[in-house]
Amino acid sequence: MSARTLFFALWPDDRQRDRLRDVINVVAKTVEGKPVERRNWHVTLAYVGQFPEDSIGELRESARRIQVEPFKLSFNRLEYWPRPKIAALMSPTVPAELQTLVSKLNEVLVDIGVMPDDRTYRPHITVVRGARPFSTERLAHRAATQWSRFELIESVAGPGGVRYLPLKQ
Repeated sequence: MSARTLFFALWPDDRQRDRLRDVINVVAKTVEGKPVERRNWHVTLAYVGQFPEDSIGELRESARRIQVEPFKLSFNRLEYWPRPKIAALMSPTVPAELQTLVSKLNEVLVDIGVMPDDRTYRPHITVVRGARPFSTERLAHRAATQWSRFELIESVAGPGGVRYLPLKQ
């Protein structure tokens, strides 16, 4: 049986990526490491992990039932996370609508037999991998984005590195 690596995420459209570009490019230049390609920017909601290919339809159908209340998410600082060695663009708060969405996705995971991460949800965008330690940096300008939907994403390893591909809902 074939499996694929999956996660649910806020997947920026081109307009959102353009809005984030100036902020991310400026702060990513200040960190030693490998910048994450623009095409891979996202906000993870719930990590599924290795999942049987023949059950993806059931997963998508369960997630499709979730109603997303529109919300705004802003990012105001760049943090270093030592364990994964990343630089992450961070949001100061978790909007109630976003927390509800994450909780509902975690319920879907439990229903299909996947144990969700047991930690406080912290919305972020990874901007540099293999980062060297640095002090938290406040952004000169907040990057604000609007959201009303989410995607199921597949992580695909290739010769040029990992690429994230939305599996259209």
